[in-house]
Amino acid sequence: MLRKVLIANRGEIAVRIVRACAEMDIRSVAIYTEPDRYGLHVKRADESYSLGDDPLAGYLDPARIVNLAVETGCDAIHPGYGFLSENPEIARLCEQKGVAFIGPSSRIIHGMGDKTQARDSMRAAGVPVTPGSDGNLESLEEALKLANDIGYPVMVKATSGGGGRGIRRCDTPQELTSQYPRVISEATKAFGSAEVFMEKCIVNPRHIEVQILADSQGNAIHLFERDCSIQRRNQKLIEIAPSPQLTPEQRQYIGGLAVKAAKAVGYENAGTVEFLLSGNEVHFMEMNTRIQVEHTITEAITGVDVVREQLRIASGLPLSYRQEDIQYRGYALQFRINAEDPKNDFLPSFGRITHYYAPGGPGVRVDTAIYTGYEIPPYYDSMCLKLVVWALTWDEVIARGKRALDDMRLHGIKTTAQYYQQILDHPDFRNADFNTSFVPDHPELLDYSAKRHPSQTALAIAATIAAHAGW
Repeated sequence: MLRKVLIANRGEIAVRIVRACAEMDIRSVAIYTEPDRYGLHVKRADESYSLGDDPLAGYLDPARIVNLAVETGCDAIHPGYGFLSENPEIARLCEQKGVAFIGPSSRIIHGMGDKTQARDSMRAAGVPVTPGSDGNLESLEEALKLANDIGYPVMVKATSGGGGRGIRRCDTPQELTSQYPRVISEATKAFGSAEVFMEKCIVNPRHIEVQILADSQGNAIHLFERDCSIQRRNQKLIEIAPSPQLTPEQRQYIGGLAVKAAKAVGYENAGTVEFLLSGNEVHFMEMNTRIQVEHTITEAITGVDVVREQLRIASGLPLSYRQEDIQYRGYALQFRINAEDPKNDFLPSFGRITHYYAPGGPGVRVDTAIYTGYEIPPYYDSMCLKLVVWALTWDEVIARGKRALDDMRLHGIKTTAQYYQQILDHPDFRNADFNTSFVPDHPELLDYSAKRHPSQTALAIAATIAAHAGW
Protein backbone atom coordinates (compact mmCIF):
# COMPACT_ATOMS: atom_id res chain seq x y z
CA MET A 1 0.00 0.00 0.00
CA LEU A 2 1.14 3.57 -0.65
CA ARG A 3 2.72 5.33 2.32
CA LYS A 4 3.12 8.94 1.21
CA VAL A 5 1.52 10.87 -1.66
CA LEU A 6 2.45 14.24 -3.12
CA ILE A 7 -0.61 16.10 -4.41
CA ALA A 8 0.36 18.02 -7.54
CA ASN A 9 -2.61 20.37 -7.37
CA ARG A 10 -4.38 22.98 -5.28
CA GLY A 11 -7.82 24.01 -4.04
CA GLU A 12 -10.77 21.73 -3.44
CA ILE A 13 -9.45 18.70 -5.34
CA ALA A 14 -6.25 18.79 -3.29
CA VAL A 15 -8.33 18.90 -0.09
CA ARG A 16 -10.40 15.99 -1.41
CA ILE A 17 -7.27 13.89 -1.95
CA VAL A 18 -5.84 14.84 1.46
CA ARG A 19 -9.01 13.51 3.07
CA ALA A 20 -8.88 10.24 1.15
CA CYS A 21 -5.25 9.76 2.14
CA ALA A 22 -6.05 10.42 5.80
CA GLU A 23 -8.77 7.74 5.79
CA MET A 24 -6.27 5.24 4.34
CA ASP A 25 -3.46 6.17 6.74
CA ILE A 26 -1.38 7.63 3.89
CA ARG A 27 0.69 10.76 4.57
CA SER A 28 -0.12 13.66 2.25
CA VAL A 29 2.22 16.31 0.90
CA ALA A 30 0.88 19.62 -0.45
CA ILE A 31 2.62 22.03 -2.78
CA TYR A 32 1.81 25.70 -3.17
CA THR A 33 2.85 28.94 -4.81
CA GLU A 34 2.75 32.27 -2.97
CA PRO A 35 -0.93 33.13 -3.70
CA ASP A 36 -1.87 29.78 -2.11
CA ARG A 37 0.24 30.17 1.02
CA TYR A 38 -2.93 30.29 3.14
CA GLY A 39 -4.85 27.75 1.07
CA LEU A 40 -6.87 25.11 2.86
CA HIS A 41 -5.00 22.27 1.15
CA VAL A 42 -1.78 23.64 2.65
CA LYS A 43 -3.34 23.72 6.12
CA ARG A 44 -4.82 20.22 5.88
CA ALA A 45 -1.92 18.22 4.41
CA ASP A 46 0.63 16.50 6.65
CA GLU A 47 3.47 18.39 4.96
CA SER A 48 3.63 21.33 2.55
CA TYR A 49 6.33 22.86 0.36
CA SER A 50 6.55 26.18 -1.44
CA LEU A 51 7.19 26.31 -5.18
CA GLY A 52 7.99 30.03 -5.20
CA ASP A 53 6.30 33.33 -5.96
CA ASP A 54 5.08 32.72 -9.50
CA PRO A 55 1.37 31.74 -9.31
CA LEU A 56 1.55 29.11 -12.04
CA ALA A 57 5.11 28.11 -12.92
CA GLY A 58 5.56 25.71 -10.02
CA TYR A 59 2.29 23.88 -10.62
CA LEU A 60 3.23 23.40 -14.28
CA ASP A 61 6.80 22.12 -13.82
CA PRO A 62 6.80 18.29 -14.07
CA ALA A 63 10.50 17.81 -13.33
CA ARG A 64 10.42 20.00 -10.22
CA ILE A 65 7.35 18.25 -8.83
CA VAL A 66 8.66 14.73 -9.43
CA ASN A 67 12.05 15.64 -7.94
CA LEU A 68 10.31 17.09 -4.89
CA ALA A 69 8.33 13.86 -4.49
CA VAL A 70 11.58 11.87 -4.52
CA GLU A 71 13.31 14.27 -2.11
CA THR A 72 10.44 14.12 0.40
CA GLY A 73 10.17 10.33 0.32
CA CYS A 74 6.85 10.12 -1.52
CA ASP A 75 6.08 6.89 -3.33
CA ALA A 76 3.28 8.39 -5.46
CA ILE A 77 1.96 11.58 -7.06
CA HIS A 78 -1.73 12.38 -7.47
CA PRO A 79 -2.25 15.04 -10.18
CA GLY A 80 -5.93 15.83 -9.47
CA TYR A 81 -7.54 17.48 -12.49
CA GLY A 82 -6.27 20.38 -14.59
CA PHE A 83 -2.63 21.51 -14.45
CA LEU A 84 -0.47 18.43 -15.24
CA SER A 85 -3.18 15.78 -14.84
CA GLU A 86 -3.21 14.90 -18.55
CA ASN A 87 0.43 15.71 -19.26
CA PRO A 88 2.30 12.55 -20.31
CA GLU A 89 5.63 14.10 -19.29
CA ILE A 90 4.94 13.97 -15.56
CA ALA A 91 3.77 10.35 -15.87
CA ARG A 92 6.92 9.51 -17.86
CA LEU A 93 9.17 11.13 -15.24
CA CYS A 94 7.37 9.20 -12.50
CA GLU A 95 8.03 5.98 -14.40
CA GLN A 96 11.71 6.87 -14.69
CA LYS A 97 12.08 7.81 -11.01
CA GLY A 98 10.14 4.85 -9.62
CA VAL A 99 7.30 7.01 -8.31
CA ALA A 100 3.75 5.75 -8.83
CA PHE A 101 1.63 8.08 -10.93
CA ILE A 102 -1.97 7.92 -9.75
CA GLY A 103 -3.43 7.71 -13.21
CA PRO A 104 -2.78 5.82 -16.43
CA SER A 105 0.63 5.36 -18.06
CA SER A 106 2.32 8.09 -20.08
CA ARG A 107 1.56 6.05 -23.21
CA ILE A 108 -2.17 6.06 -22.53
CA ILE A 109 -2.23 9.74 -21.58
CA HIS A 110 -0.47 10.63 -24.83
CA GLY A 111 -2.64 8.35 -26.93
CA MET A 112 -5.95 9.55 -25.51
CA GLY A 113 -4.80 13.18 -25.35
CA ASP A 114 -4.19 13.08 -29.09
CA LYS A 115 -7.79 13.28 -30.23
CA THR A 116 -7.15 11.82 -33.69
CA GLN A 117 -5.25 8.87 -32.21
CA ALA A 118 -8.06 8.37 -29.70
CA ARG A 119 -10.62 8.30 -32.52
CA ASP A 120 -8.54 5.72 -34.37
CA SER A 121 -8.32 3.54 -31.26
CA MET A 122 -12.08 3.70 -30.73
CA ARG A 123 -12.82 2.82 -34.37
CA ALA A 124 -10.55 -0.21 -34.06
CA ALA A 125 -12.36 -1.28 -30.88
CA GLY A 126 -15.79 -0.98 -32.49
CA VAL A 127 -16.81 2.10 -30.52
CA PRO A 128 -18.83 4.48 -32.75
CA VAL A 129 -17.21 7.86 -33.47
CA THR A 130 -18.53 10.93 -35.23
CA PRO A 131 -17.78 11.25 -38.96
CA GLY A 132 -14.70 13.39 -39.57
CA SER A 133 -11.05 13.47 -40.52
CA ASP A 134 -9.03 10.26 -40.27
CA GLY A 135 -6.07 12.25 -38.96
CA ASN A 136 -4.91 15.82 -38.56
CA LEU A 137 -5.87 18.35 -41.18
CA GLU A 138 -2.97 19.49 -43.35
CA SER A 139 -4.53 22.57 -44.93
CA LEU A 140 -7.60 24.74 -45.24
CA GLU A 141 -8.23 23.25 -48.68
CA GLU A 142 -8.40 19.76 -47.16
CA ALA A 143 -10.74 21.05 -44.45
CA LEU A 144 -13.10 22.64 -46.98
CA LYS A 145 -13.23 19.46 -49.08
CA LEU A 146 -13.92 17.23 -46.07
CA ALA A 147 -16.61 19.58 -44.74
CA ASN A 148 -18.31 19.47 -48.11
CA ASP A 149 -18.22 15.66 -48.03
CA ILE A 150 -19.60 15.14 -44.51
CA GLY A 151 -21.89 18.18 -44.54
CA TYR A 152 -22.13 21.31 -42.43
CA PRO A 153 -22.10 22.19 -39.60
CA VAL A 154 -18.64 20.91 -38.64
CA MET A 155 -16.39 21.32 -35.62
CA VAL A 156 -12.71 22.18 -35.98
CA LYS A 157 -10.85 21.06 -32.85
CA ALA A 158 -7.35 21.20 -31.44
CA THR A 159 -5.88 17.69 -31.49
CA SER A 160 -4.37 18.21 -28.03
CA GLY A 161 -7.29 20.29 -26.75
CA GLY A 162 -9.39 20.10 -23.64
CA GLY A 163 -11.44 22.16 -21.22
CA GLY A 164 -13.60 23.58 -24.00
CA ARG A 165 -10.70 25.45 -25.66
CA GLY A 166 -9.53 25.16 -29.24
CA ILE A 167 -12.99 24.41 -30.64
CA ARG A 168 -14.95 26.26 -33.33
CA ARG A 169 -18.26 25.43 -34.95
CA CYS A 170 -18.49 26.32 -38.62
CA ASP A 171 -21.84 26.39 -40.45
CA THR A 172 -20.63 27.56 -43.86
CA PRO A 173 -17.48 27.46 -46.00
CA GLN A 174 -17.00 31.16 -45.22
CA GLU A 175 -17.02 30.48 -41.46
CA LEU A 176 -14.63 27.57 -41.89
CA THR A 177 -12.27 29.77 -43.89
CA SER A 178 -12.19 32.40 -41.15
CA GLN A 179 -12.22 30.07 -38.12
CA TYR A 180 -9.62 27.54 -39.30
CA PRO A 181 -6.58 29.78 -38.65
CA ARG A 182 -8.07 30.94 -35.34
CA VAL A 183 -8.30 27.38 -34.04
CA ILE A 184 -4.70 26.76 -35.08
CA SER A 185 -3.61 29.94 -33.28
CA GLU A 186 -5.54 29.08 -30.11
CA ALA A 187 -4.27 25.48 -30.17
CA THR A 188 -0.68 26.66 -30.49
CA LYS A 189 -0.99 29.12 -27.61
CA ALA A 190 -2.98 26.88 -25.27
CA PHE A 191 -1.51 23.45 -25.98
CA GLY A 192 1.78 24.04 -27.77
CA SER A 193 0.60 22.22 -30.89
CA ALA A 194 -0.85 23.56 -34.15
CA GLU A 195 -2.48 20.23 -35.05
CA VAL A 196 -6.25 20.28 -35.60
CA PHE A 197 -8.88 17.85 -36.86
CA MET A 198 -12.51 17.96 -37.94
CA GLU A 199 -15.70 16.28 -36.80
CA LYS A 200 -19.26 16.46 -37.99
CA CYS A 201 -21.12 18.73 -35.59
CA ILE A 202 -23.85 16.81 -33.80
CA VAL A 203 -26.49 19.51 -33.40
CA ASN A 204 -28.06 19.87 -29.95
CA PRO A 205 -26.92 16.51 -28.55
CA ARG A 206 -27.03 15.26 -25.01
CA HIS A 207 -23.58 15.12 -23.43
CA ILE A 208 -23.24 11.85 -21.54
CA GLU A 209 -20.07 10.62 -19.83
CA VAL A 210 -19.31 7.33 -18.12
CA GLN A 211 -17.04 6.91 -15.09
CA ILE A 212 -14.72 3.92 -15.42
CA LEU A 213 -12.23 2.21 -13.11
CA ALA A 214 -9.56 -0.23 -14.27
CA ASP A 215 -6.79 -2.02 -12.38
CA SER A 216 -3.44 -3.51 -13.35
CA GLN A 217 -4.91 -7.05 -13.40
CA GLY A 218 -7.04 -6.30 -16.46
CA ASN A 219 -10.32 -5.69 -14.62
CA ALA A 220 -12.45 -2.76 -15.81
CA ILE A 221 -15.88 -1.60 -14.65
CA HIS A 222 -18.15 1.40 -15.11
CA LEU A 223 -19.94 3.37 -12.39
CA PHE A 224 -22.84 4.44 -14.62
CA GLU A 225 -23.17 7.75 -16.36
CA ARG A 226 -23.38 11.49 -15.76
CA ASP A 227 -25.38 13.96 -17.83
CA CYS A 228 -23.34 17.10 -18.52
CA SER A 229 -25.66 18.75 -21.02
CA ILE A 230 -26.20 21.90 -18.92
CA GLN A 231 -23.17 23.81 -20.11
CA ARG A 232 -22.12 27.17 -21.49
CA ARG A 233 -19.50 27.50 -24.22
CA ASN A 234 -18.42 23.89 -23.65
CA GLN A 235 -17.96 24.55 -19.90
CA LYS A 236 -20.11 22.39 -17.61
CA LEU A 237 -22.34 24.16 -15.07
CA ILE A 238 -24.66 21.53 -13.58
CA GLU A 239 -23.96 17.79 -13.71
CA ILE A 240 -26.44 15.01 -13.08
CA ALA A 241 -26.10 11.34 -12.18
CA PRO A 242 -27.57 9.19 -13.52
CA SER A 243 -28.99 10.85 -16.61
CA PRO A 244 -32.76 11.24 -16.26
CA GLN A 245 -32.98 11.10 -20.05
CA LEU A 246 -31.69 7.56 -20.69
CA THR A 247 -33.65 4.34 -20.94
CA PRO A 248 -32.30 1.28 -19.10
CA GLU A 249 -31.26 -0.16 -22.48
CA GLN A 250 -29.31 2.98 -23.42
CA ARG A 251 -27.67 3.03 -19.98
CA GLN A 252 -26.50 -0.56 -20.33
CA TYR A 253 -25.25 0.00 -23.89
CA ILE A 254 -23.28 3.17 -23.13
CA GLY A 255 -21.76 1.70 -19.98
CA GLY A 256 -20.66 -1.31 -22.00
CA LEU A 257 -19.10 0.92 -24.65
CA ALA A 258 -17.08 2.75 -21.99
CA VAL A 259 -15.68 -0.49 -20.58
CA LYS A 260 -14.89 -1.70 -24.10
CA ALA A 261 -13.02 1.55 -24.75
CA ALA A 262 -11.00 1.21 -21.53
CA LYS A 263 -10.03 -2.39 -22.21
CA ALA A 264 -9.16 -1.65 -25.85
CA VAL A 265 -6.36 0.74 -24.86
CA GLY A 266 -5.21 -1.10 -21.72
CA TYR A 267 -6.44 1.65 -19.44
CA GLU A 268 -5.55 1.73 -15.74
CA ASN A 269 -6.92 3.84 -12.86
CA ALA A 270 -9.94 6.20 -12.98
CA GLY A 271 -11.07 7.80 -16.22
CA THR A 272 -14.10 9.08 -18.07
CA VAL A 273 -15.39 8.20 -21.52
CA GLU A 274 -17.50 10.98 -23.02
CA PHE A 275 -20.25 10.51 -25.61
CA LEU A 276 -22.67 12.63 -27.59
CA LEU A 277 -26.20 11.30 -28.01
CA SER A 278 -28.53 12.35 -30.81
CA GLY A 279 -31.78 10.38 -30.68
CA ASN A 280 -30.60 6.78 -30.36
CA GLU A 281 -27.26 7.45 -32.04
CA VAL A 282 -24.20 7.36 -29.77
CA HIS A 283 -20.87 8.90 -30.75
CA PHE A 284 -17.55 8.70 -28.87
CA MET A 285 -16.33 12.21 -28.05
CA GLU A 286 -13.16 11.83 -25.97
CA MET A 287 -11.56 10.06 -23.03
CA ASN A 288 -10.42 12.03 -19.99
CA THR A 289 -7.44 10.28 -18.42
CA ARG A 290 -7.89 11.72 -14.93
CA ILE A 291 -10.41 12.19 -12.18
CA GLN A 292 -13.22 14.54 -13.19
CA VAL A 293 -14.51 17.57 -11.30
CA GLU A 294 -17.90 15.86 -11.18
CA HIS A 295 -16.81 12.49 -9.76
CA THR A 296 -18.73 13.52 -6.63
CA ILE A 297 -22.16 12.73 -8.06
CA THR A 298 -21.03 9.26 -9.12
CA GLU A 299 -19.93 8.69 -5.54
CA ALA A 300 -23.31 9.96 -4.33
CA ILE A 301 -25.39 7.47 -6.34
CA THR A 302 -23.10 4.40 -6.12
CA GLY A 303 -21.40 4.77 -2.74
CA VAL A 304 -18.02 4.09 -4.37
CA ASP A 305 -15.15 6.34 -3.22
CA VAL A 306 -13.45 7.01 -6.56
CA VAL A 307 -10.32 8.60 -5.07
CA ARG A 308 -9.88 5.71 -2.66
CA GLU A 309 -10.04 3.32 -5.60
CA GLN A 310 -7.43 5.41 -7.41
CA LEU A 311 -5.05 5.06 -4.47
CA ARG A 312 -5.68 1.31 -4.26
CA ILE A 313 -5.09 0.80 -7.98
CA ALA A 314 -1.85 2.80 -7.86
CA SER A 315 -0.75 0.49 -5.02
CA GLY A 316 -1.11 -2.50 -7.35
CA LEU A 317 -4.28 -3.78 -5.69
CA PRO A 318 -7.25 -5.13 -7.65
CA LEU A 319 -10.54 -3.26 -7.84
CA SER A 320 -12.70 -3.50 -4.72
CA TYR A 321 -15.75 -4.22 -6.87
CA ARG A 322 -16.97 -6.33 -9.75
CA GLN A 323 -19.41 -4.91 -12.26
CA GLU A 324 -22.30 -6.87 -10.75
CA ASP A 325 -21.56 -5.21 -7.37
CA ILE A 326 -22.19 -1.73 -8.75
CA GLN A 327 -25.72 -0.43 -8.28
CA TYR A 328 -27.05 3.10 -8.22
CA ARG A 329 -29.73 4.67 -6.10
CA GLY A 330 -31.56 7.96 -6.56
CA TYR A 331 -30.28 11.07 -8.32
CA ALA A 332 -27.48 13.53 -7.61
CA LEU A 333 -26.82 17.05 -8.89
CA GLN A 334 -23.56 18.97 -8.76
CA PHE A 335 -23.53 22.76 -9.01
CA ARG A 336 -20.24 24.44 -9.86
CA ILE A 337 -20.46 27.60 -7.77
CA ASN A 338 -18.15 29.88 -9.73
CA ALA A 339 -16.89 33.34 -8.82
CA GLU A 340 -18.54 34.83 -11.90
CA ASP A 341 -21.21 37.40 -12.63
CA PRO A 342 -23.89 35.78 -14.81
CA LYS A 343 -25.47 39.18 -15.46
CA ASN A 344 -22.19 40.49 -16.88
CA ASP A 345 -21.41 37.76 -19.41
CA PHE A 346 -20.08 35.52 -16.63
CA LEU A 347 -17.01 37.68 -16.09
CA PRO A 348 -14.80 36.55 -13.16
CA SER A 349 -15.53 38.09 -9.77
CA PHE A 350 -12.35 37.47 -7.80
CA GLY A 351 -11.82 39.03 -4.38
CA ARG A 352 -12.18 38.52 -0.64
CA ILE A 353 -14.95 36.36 0.77
CA THR A 354 -16.42 38.45 3.55
CA HIS A 355 -18.83 35.78 4.80
CA TYR A 356 -19.27 32.10 3.94
CA TYR A 357 -21.78 29.67 5.36
CA ALA A 358 -21.94 26.16 3.88
CA PRO A 359 -25.32 24.55 3.23
CA GLY A 360 -26.09 21.28 5.00
CA GLY A 361 -28.85 18.87 5.87
CA PRO A 362 -29.70 15.43 4.49
CA GLY A 363 -28.18 14.56 1.12
CA VAL A 364 -25.95 17.65 0.89
CA ARG A 365 -22.18 17.62 0.28
CA VAL A 366 -19.81 20.54 -0.24
CA ASP A 367 -16.31 20.18 -1.68
CA THR A 368 -14.37 23.43 -1.33
CA ALA A 369 -11.19 25.11 -0.16
CA ILE A 370 -12.70 28.52 0.64
CA TYR A 371 -13.52 30.05 4.02
CA THR A 372 -14.59 33.41 5.44
CA GLY A 373 -11.74 35.84 4.83
CA TYR A 374 -10.26 33.81 2.00
CA GLU A 375 -9.02 35.88 -0.95
CA ILE A 376 -9.86 34.20 -4.26
CA PRO A 377 -6.76 34.73 -6.43
CA PRO A 378 -7.22 35.80 -10.06
CA TYR A 379 -4.73 33.29 -11.46
CA TYR A 380 -6.75 30.09 -11.39
CA ASP A 381 -10.14 28.62 -12.24
CA SER A 382 -13.08 30.62 -10.89
CA MET A 383 -14.78 27.71 -9.13
CA CYS A 384 -15.32 28.40 -5.42
CA LEU A 385 -17.01 25.18 -4.44
CA LYS A 386 -18.92 22.17 -5.65
CA LEU A 387 -22.37 21.81 -4.12
CA VAL A 388 -23.70 18.26 -4.42
CA VAL A 389 -27.21 17.14 -3.49
CA TRP A 390 -28.72 13.65 -3.53
CA ALA A 391 -32.30 12.40 -3.22
CA LEU A 392 -34.30 9.32 -4.13
CA THR A 393 -36.34 10.87 -6.96
CA TRP A 394 -35.83 13.47 -9.67
CA ASP A 395 -38.40 15.86 -8.19
CA GLU A 396 -36.88 15.51 -4.73
CA VAL A 397 -33.32 16.19 -5.89
CA ILE A 398 -34.46 19.38 -7.64
CA ALA A 399 -36.24 20.53 -4.48
CA ARG A 400 -33.16 19.70 -2.40
CA GLY A 401 -30.94 21.56 -4.84
CA LYS A 402 -33.11 24.68 -4.56
CA ARG A 403 -33.09 24.47 -0.78
CA ALA A 404 -29.31 23.96 -0.56
CA LEU A 405 -28.59 26.83 -2.94
CA ASP A 406 -30.82 29.04 -0.81
CA ASP A 407 -29.10 27.83 2.38
CA MET A 408 -25.66 28.87 1.18
CA ARG A 409 -24.25 32.28 2.12
CA LEU A 410 -21.30 33.48 0.07
CA HIS A 411 -20.70 37.25 0.26
CA GLY A 412 -18.01 39.57 -1.05
CA ILE A 413 -18.06 38.22 -4.60
CA LYS A 414 -20.67 37.48 -7.24
CA THR A 415 -21.45 33.83 -7.97
CA THR A 416 -23.53 31.64 -10.28
CA ALA A 417 -25.77 30.33 -7.47
CA GLN A 418 -28.90 32.39 -8.24
CA TYR A 419 -28.60 31.57 -11.93
CA TYR A 420 -28.75 27.88 -11.07
CA GLN A 421 -31.96 28.52 -9.13
CA GLN A 422 -33.48 29.82 -12.36
CA ILE A 423 -32.42 26.69 -14.23
CA LEU A 424 -33.97 24.42 -11.59
CA ASP A 425 -37.26 26.30 -11.91
CA HIS A 426 -37.46 25.93 -15.69
CA PRO A 427 -40.13 23.46 -16.90
CA ASP A 428 -37.81 21.81 -19.44
CA PHE A 429 -35.25 21.04 -16.76
CA ARG A 430 -37.91 19.80 -14.38
CA ASN A 431 -39.25 17.54 -17.14
CA ALA A 432 -35.71 16.27 -17.90
CA ASP A 433 -36.04 17.57 -21.44
CA PHE A 434 -32.76 19.32 -22.26
CA ASN A 435 -29.59 19.08 -24.30
CA THR A 436 -26.41 21.10 -24.78
CA SER A 437 -28.38 23.99 -26.27
CA PHE A 438 -30.37 24.58 -23.07
CA VAL A 439 -28.28 27.50 -21.75
CA PRO A 440 -27.89 29.43 -25.04
CA ASP A 441 -31.57 28.82 -25.89
CA HIS A 442 -32.75 30.38 -22.61
CA PRO A 443 -31.09 33.78 -22.18
CA GLU A 444 -34.18 34.94 -20.28
CA LEU A 445 -32.94 32.95 -17.27
CA LEU A 446 -30.40 35.71 -16.71
CA ASP A 447 -33.18 38.22 -16.05
CA TYR A 448 -33.65 37.28 -12.41
CA SER A 449 -33.76 39.90 -9.68
CA ALA A 450 -31.04 39.68 -7.05
CA LYS A 451 -33.11 39.34 -3.90
CA ARG A 452 -31.45 40.34 -0.64
CA HIS A 453 -31.80 37.66 2.00
CA PRO A 454 -32.42 38.86 5.59
CA SER A 455 -28.95 37.63 6.56
CA GLN A 456 -27.44 39.93 3.95
CA THR A 457 -29.32 42.88 5.39
CA ALA A 458 -28.07 42.00 8.87
CA LEU A 459 -24.51 41.72 7.60
CA ALA A 460 -24.75 45.09 5.87
CA ILE A 461 -26.05 46.74 9.05
CA ALA A 462 -23.30 45.11 11.14
CA ALA A 463 -20.64 46.26 8.69
CA THR A 464 -22.00 49.83 8.79
CA ILE A 465 -22.01 49.87 12.59
CA ALA A 466 -18.45 48.51 12.71
CA ALA A 467 -17.25 51.08 10.20
CA HIS A 468 -18.68 53.96 12.25
CA ALA A 469 -17.94 52.58 15.69
CA GLY A 470 -15.61 55.45 16.41
CA TRP A 471 -18.23 58.17 15.79
